[in-house]
Amino acid sequence: MFSLSPVSPDNTFRKKRIERVCKMIADHVARHGHCRIIDLGGTRGFWEVWRDMIDFDTVSITCVNIDVAAQPPAEVDLPIEVIEGSACDLPQYADNAFDLVFSNSVIEHVGLWPNKVAFAREARRLAPSYFIQTPNYGFPIEPHARFPMLHWLPRPMAYRIHMLMRTGFYPKAATLDDAMFAAEDAIMLDRRQMRHLFPDATVESERFFGLAKSLMAIRHKPAESARIAEAA
Repeated sequence: MFSLSPVSPDNTFRKKRIERVCKMIADHVARHGHCRIIDLGGTRGFWEVWRDMIDFDTVSITCVNIDVAAQPPAEVDLPIEVIEGSACDLPQYADNAFDLVFSNSVIEHVGLWPNKVAFAREARRLAPSYFIQTPNYGFPIEPHARFPMLHWLPRPMAYRIHMLMRTGFYPKAATLDDAMFAAEDAIMLDRRQMRHLFPDATVESERFFGLAKSLMAIRHKPAESARIAEAA
């Protein structure tokens, strides 16, 4: 069944992302016997959805989130640590403290450009591999509000729409403050911006009916390529 639910294992797009990440995990396990993942802006619940696809005997995950209190209690006992913090500033972790940085639909929520630059800097330094996904600004449907072209409108028009009706994940705004929060909650990126933020990555498209729905910045050296490089 085709699903766009963010908490369903039937979500085709997320499942394909996790399949890709699992291949990256396998390369690190092949080299080191384990894979340490840091999920920037992630939640325990996200990984619980995909727990049947991951061998947690060789994988440990640290989720960094600014709102740990809002996360539901663990459903199963997995090696997942959830810490409170900003994904834009993680000085407690040394360079390459992890094997893989993962982030799913987060960088669009960190605020204006300086914050996005800081987020990208942390993602690039924390591990040799990373997988950063974000909705594409060029896709005509705003994915959070589920509303056509809402992200292309000027803020004074966008907040008025949020005050008129429920928009996707956002309830109908009761106040102007609520409407402005919804209008400014996600500031999406285009391909050129992603390439600038992640110059050492391959930026790929995730397509829906031929249109680029999401962008993925991926930096990874497969296990076989790493062996060849070491032998050279």
